[in-house]
Amino acid sequence: MFKKIAEFDNRVSVYWTNRHFSARAEKFLKFYVRLGDGYVWVLFALFVFWRVGLESFLPILWQALMALAVSLVIYEVVKLNTKRPRPFAANPEIKAEVPPLDKYSFPSGHTMNNLAVASAVFFAVPQFGWVMMLLPLTWGLLRVYYGVHWLTDVLCGFALGILSFAIGHMIWIAFF
Repeated sequence: MFKKIAEFDNRVSVYWTNRHFSARAEKFLKFYVRLGDGYVWVLFALFVFWRVGLESFLPILWQALMALAVSLVIYEVVKLNTKRPRPFAANPEIKAEVPPLDKYSFPSGHTMNNLAVASAVFFAVPQFGWVMMLLPLTWGLLRVYYGVHWLTDVLCGFALGILSFAIGHMIWIAFF
């Protein structure tokens, strides 16, 4: 089964990484994908704070941090136990177009960690949080396009991000 998944991932990555947008679009997309490194959360936190006020903002912040903490623990355990090579390391046809943050690809930490936070925001303020749910998925897909993740890294990162939020939320309810 894992061989079939690896073959599927390889086909998708070779196909996607051999497609290109215009130079202007590529420049924007490389900027956009770097927002997944966490930079956008400061702006979004300020926006939510401005819209809901301090009293409503603090529980959202603490739940998002709880979901992120759970996500980081799960991420490290899974990543260090699977040690899946990145696409550009496994296939010479694939080039890394953005810098990877570490050596291994599974799961996508950009997708997983950002989605854990986005899920907390969505749960608390869905009128703003739905936008943040879309960002981690698009960042993850772009990381496939740029050769640093396999598609299943992103899909599993998405599922693990939601699981991280669910566990963090249960902890929050139980203790706070």
